[in-house]
Amino acid sequence: MAVIVVSPAYARGVRAGSIVANTATATYDVGTTTTTINSNTVSLRVDEVLDVTVASRDANDAGVAADAKNQVRTFTVTNAGNGPEAFNLSALSVNGNAFNPAVTLVAIDTNGDGIYEAGTDLVVANGNAAPVLEPDASYTVLVLSDIPATAADASRGEVRLSALAVTGSGDPGTVFAGKGLNGGDAVVGATRANADAKGGFIVAKATVVLTKSATVVDPFGGTRGLPGAAITYHLVAAVSGSVSVGGVHIGDTIPDGTTYQSGSLTLDGTALTDAADGDAGAASSSGIAVGLGTQAPGTSRTVTFTVKIN
Repeated sequence: MAVIVVSPAYARGVRAGSIVANTATATYDVGTTTTTINSNTVSLRVDEVLDVTVASRDANDAGVAADAKNQVRTFTVTNAGNGPEAFNLSALSVNGNAFNPAVTLVAIDTNGDGIYEAGTDLVVANGNAAPVLEPDASYTVLVLSDIPATAADASRGEVRLSALAVTGSGDPGTVFAGKGLNGGDAVVGATRANADAKGGFIVAKATVVLTKSATVVDPFGGTRGLPGAAITYHLVAAVSGSVSVGGVHIGDTIPDGTTYQSGSLTLDGTALTDAADGDAGAASSSGIAVGLGTQAPGTSRTVTFTVKIN
């Protein structure tokens, strides 16, 4: 009795243009003699599958200022097919958000640092083909955008990067005869040979408003600006917006015709020494200075000091 054994061959992931060859064997017995024979070899050329994926490399939206220029979102474009393929890269603003970033440039990040460097990174004209990618290979794409000056605080905008196979795209299973590697066919895969991903921006604004007022106590218990009257100045710094501000510093000069009253400098009602020492303030006959450092939105800080009219 003859037993035929066929070894299956799997083409998943096999490079386009490869030849999958298979030969079956059979053995049989005649008397005490066992004979093995081979079938003819069946060969099949693997056609090209057109597939691509696009993914954002940024875990969160980027905080940006209104009117900021050339703000970067990064994406990974991967050739998910089994043959070398080029992809047209298109970057556009996503409608329906609070503002529309204006795309200014698309580039391949050649050194992988996530920063656009003119003369180093490869600029791709928006909508045009990037260099050919080998199967399973990727490149990082930088999309640069300008943020409109009119964008409101805490508003959000998005850009979308699309990659479209140069050979063709369409419904899965669409065939481009003879367009594959080594003259084989190219067949559209599950991604339709067309993929995209989005990256977002959040506008972060902060404003500091400094308001100055004064109270006067004259030598007779009134509020007139008489010689000998004490003037206490109140400086209120209020922070608004959606982000903290750093390096906040309040300074004021001692007005001509007055004398600074030693030990009168305060921050939020707490006395500060006049010397430039470990606390936040310093004062002299010429002026006062108070360093507040980083202040969160919604913060209000008050500095006071007193002078006397000569």
